[in-house]
Amino acid sequence: MSFDPASLTYNDAGLIPAIAQDAASGEVLMLAWMNADAVARTLDTGRVTYWSRSRSAFWVKGETSGHVQRLIEMRVDCDRDCLLIQVEQVGPACHTNRRSCFYTALRDGVETEIMAPMAD
Repeated sequence: MSFDPASLTYNDAGLIPAIAQDAASGEVLMLAWMNADAVARTLDTGRVTYWSRSRSAFWVKGETSGHVQRLIEMRVDCDRDCLLIQVEQVGPACHTNRRSCFYTALRDGVETEIMAPMAD
């Protein structure tokens, strides 16, 4: 049975959240949004493509930074309203030059930076 991106459940803006996870380590790298065309492009090219809400345009991860995400596997959750994108990440995933966008933690009620930017 062939996969149809239209079979997913999108929000009112036509978007679905996509969690990027390092396929080798299991580390959660980032969360971004996809529309049906971004899902199809990702599956067709193997390069993870998101929908930029701020620019209203497709965003191929690493297109300008070189910090590419190569698709290893796409998983659909039980409600079909969220994607887990397992990737091979080249360089940092976060625009702050950190490995992950989740670089702060709440510890004893205090927000604490737990990950420094990667060296160039």
